[in-house]
Amino acid sequence: MIRGGPRTRRSRSVEPSVFSLGDLLGESLAGMLQRPARSALTALGTVLGVGAFVAVLGLTATASSQIDARFNSLSATEVSVEDKAADQNEFAAPAFPPDADARVEGLNGVRSAGVYWPVRLPTDVTVRSAPVDDAGSGGRTQVVAASPGVLEAAEPTLSQGRIYDDLMSEDGAFVAVIGSGVAARLGITTLETRPAVFVGDQPFTVTGIIENTERKADLLLSVVVPRTTAEKVWGPPEGGSATMLVSTELGAAQQVARLAPTALRPDHPEYLKALPPPDPRLLRSSVGDDLNQLFLLLAGICLIIGAVGIANTTLVSVLERTGEIGLRRALGARARHITLQFLAESGVLGALGGLVGTSLGVVTVVGVAVARDWTPVVHPATAAAAPVIGLVTGVLAGLYPAWRASRVQPAEALRR
Repeated sequence: MIRGGPRTRRSRSVEPSVFSLGDLLGESLAGMLQRPARSALTALGTVLGVGAFVAVLGLTATASSQIDARFNSLSATEVSVEDKAADQNEFAAPAFPPDADARVEGLNGVRSAGVYWPVRLPTDVTVRSAPVDDAGSGGRTQVVAASPGVLEAAEPTLSQGRIYDDLMSEDGAFVAVIGSGVAARLGITTLETRPAVFVGDQPFTVTGIIENTERKADLLLSVVVPRTTAEKVWGPPEGGSATMLVSTELGAAQQVARLAPTALRPDHPEYLKALPPPDPRLLRSSVGDDLNQLFLLLAGICLIIGAVGIANTTLVSVLERTGEIGLRRALGARARHITLQFLAESGVLGALGGLVGTSLGVVTVVGVAVARDWTPVVHPATAAAAPVIGLVTGVLAGLYPAWRASRVQPAEALRR
């Protein structure tokens, strides 16, 4: 009788291939240091992309803060009042009374106010710098009738002379303030000779030349004469052509817009329509959103360019190191080990590029802000996220090259 149990098979335990984190980092570092110049150029793509990302967002935030201040100081302090008397009553006289400036300037929060309108000249009347027509003719230059308050509210910068005052306006003096564009066309370069401009046959002594304005930039291309003088020469404004410009203190514009029609015409406030400034919060929010979307698109394009550079260089590295990859596979490296190695290399290059790019972006924002006398604004979230974006960009760019490397067969690679 033969005794025996079931035949047992001796199992052999195959020790798994081990690829520790230290090995991964060491191999990745060695792979990058084999071609240090190429690695630096590869990281440069991410440096430029992330740097542009940080700089663009920082400059957008900085510019937005300046837009906020600009809106608060100008747009939020300007009120326009229009003459609507002709719409209410076709036989009504112009709505603005002779003392319109004083009535509105008496309201709390008003800095200056004045009435103006474009003078409608006959077709054969031109603006000249001499009594007779000559080469220095201003042609159909616009003539604006304006009380002194308009020039004060416009906040002009004068290159020469001064604006006319209330006394000149009350006396109906034949004086004018001209814009720099008109002065250039008429050949007026100095006020020392007391030059005059001729509107038709009527001379107006030039008291000042406007170089720039904070409001009503069309004054730079106009001849501005006192309101009372214009009424004496050409008559009162036609129905609906007169407008009042009001400059207010910050925060007072809405209140002034509500009170101005009643202050001007308590008998018929409906003859006047006050236009308060738009809500600065909505306006700057809209502008800021548009800027953010535009610049985010540009930053995204920069990052894509950097990712393409990393992917291209990593793929070239895979092709050049085919023999090395085949040898590692022959010695027991798994496909996932090769994949992780190349992903680590591209990720490290992306992270280094992100750190350097973040630093360059912040320096760019600060430099531009200092040069423009602005306050630099860089959100902490942007500075913190930029290196991570560089890392993610590098990893994503290395996916295809790493997959190509993992597909290399040892036998084919070693035959090359």
